[in-house]
Amino acid sequence: MTDEHGPGRVTAEFREVYGTEPGGVWAAPGRVNLIGEHTDYNDGFVMPLALPHTCLAAASPRADGVLRLHSGDVPGGAVELRVEELSPVAGGAGGGDRGGWAAYPAGVVWALREAGLLTGAAGGADLHFASTVPTGAGLSSSAALEVVTATALNDLYGLGLTPPRIAQLCQRAENAFVGVPCGIMDQMASACCTEGHALFLDARDLTQRQVPLDLAAEGLRLLVVDTRVKHELGDGAYASRRAACEAAARALGVRALRDVPFEGLDATLTELERLGCDAATRRRVRHVVTEDRRVEEVIERLDAGDTRSIGPVLTAGHASCRDDFEISCDELDLVVATANAAGALGARMTGGGFGGSAIVLVAEGDAEAVSKSVTEAFGAAGHRAPRIFPAVPSAGARRL
Repeated sequence: MTDEHGPGRVTAEFREVYGTEPGGVWAAPGRVNLIGEHTDYNDGFVMPLALPHTCLAAASPRADGVLRLHSGDVPGGAVELRVEELSPVAGGAGGGDRGGWAAYPAGVVWALREAGLLTGAAGGADLHFASTVPTGAGLSSSAALEVVTATALNDLYGLGLTPPRIAQLCQRAENAFVGVPCGIMDQMASACCTEGHALFLDARDLTQRQVPLDLAAEGLRLLVVDTRVKHELGDGAYASRRAACEAAARALGVRALRDVPFEGLDATLTELERLGCDAATRRRVRHVVTEDRRVEEVIERLDAGDTRSIGPVLTAGHASCRDDFEISCDELDLVVATANAAGALGARMTGGGFGGSAIVLVAEGDAEAVSKSVTEAFGAAGHRAPRIFPAVPSAGARRL
């Protein structure tokens, strides 16, 4: 991390905003998802990795129940709230889209208080944030903001929360307070990932395994291509996909689509048709069931030391996101098609979809040529130039 975005800079900015020294500085990363899209809220499998890009928070506790939130990335002064008055109905920061950016950290404080972890005047704090996680890129900038808030308050108030519990509370904040029906993956990735590994997570019971992912040692690079197409998961498209999955599970009499066996998928799709489920819902089911299987395939290949061979699995995952779950867009499809034609080992959209980023697995020696091809294709199509950078598996939330 450069000094420009390091703890010294954030400490100085906290001092400028609040006139005192912070009690500490914490960091929580954004993430990319290697494989396993829209499977987490279906109790399935995911495999994210943390990025070196982080949201930093300088923070100090307060004893008067006042919560002050300031971002170095958003114009304006500190948002001031009272902890005891936080509610999902009010959206925390008042007005606009559930309170804008401040609703995310405010929601975390609300979730901690609702869980009985902050009582009386406890929970008040001064927080200053600065982030290098690109917003609107599908890289979980909101989860990083939530997790760094919870991690700081956990330390400041001695709450004794484990990283998985922090992730659960942050998901609760985003679901109930902000109003985005996300699954658990983004928060778990930000809280629990470790350097040099991808996180294999079972979203049902939160069991996890750190899977070694040393791409450089194998002569490989994983590129993130930020299409710079902004997406908003709260606009109903994400919620409609989740509702379709839950409706299909109810029709099948299973707890979640995780419980539909891959081997019996064709029979399941036939049964859904008999039950009156429309073709779009059946496609959603096919994506989730085959995507869970793709996560298992990637795990098997990584465990066998054959990282190169995961490329076609990534590309197959993109086709499923595009055709069955229908969450891709022209820019994402262009990245995948161009990168693969230029010699990439595989590529896919990553994140919630409807814009955001794609990932591209390349041999180290081909990275520059593939990046150039994608950038030129965007120019020829009249799109803004994409932002391309390597995804280096990094550490999860921590005190600096």
